[in-house]
Amino acid sequence: MPGTVRPVSDERDGLLAYLAQQRDALRIAVHGLTDEQAASKPTVSALSLAGLIKHVARVERYWMVEIVAQREVPELHDQDYEAGFRLEAGETVAGLLDTYAAVAAETEAIVGGIADLGQPVPVPKGVPWFPQDVEAWSVRWVLLHLIQETARHAGHADIIRESLDGGTMYALMAAAEGWQADLERWQAEYSGRSD
Repeated sequence: MPGTVRPVSDERDGLLAYLAQQRDALRIAVHGLTDEQAASKPTVSALSLAGLIKHVARVERYWMVEIVAQREVPELHDQDYEAGFRLEAGETVAGLLDTYAAVAAETEAIVGGIADLGQPVPVPKGVPWFPQDVEAWSVRWVLLHLIQETARHAGHADIIRESLDGGTMYALMAAAEGWQADLERWQAEYSGRSD
């Protein structure tokens, strides 16, 4: 994962690429951690890295499968809200990351099967934080919302990871992808500049 999104060919490709970039930021945030570390809560927040990954995977699946594709996913409703933010017995970070990759593939397949990103997506009724005066969003709107939601939680993940062990995004990305030496060389060159 480079630190910026690759060049995109069109709107659909761009929306999916930016969503993938934010997913990668969450994946990188748990690089090198044990399940116990990823489940820990080093700040006064109730959030953990594992919990964030579990949450964003569930939220993306909800939006894409239930809201856009209009197919019910009963297992999304079988768990209490708080459990959706924590690593439960028998769950692992590796398992959460596998689930998140499957959700990403499902999103790509659903979006790939939609001819027009302007296609209406009905706004569910009775959800207090959804607008009551709007009948439909578009697939485009849902993708933008998922990018926003995922980016918000990727920012949370940055803070949590730094609180755990001081790990920061570029250093973690370099370690995960094997370009640590390049990062260190660039940092040395950059710190010597007087721009």
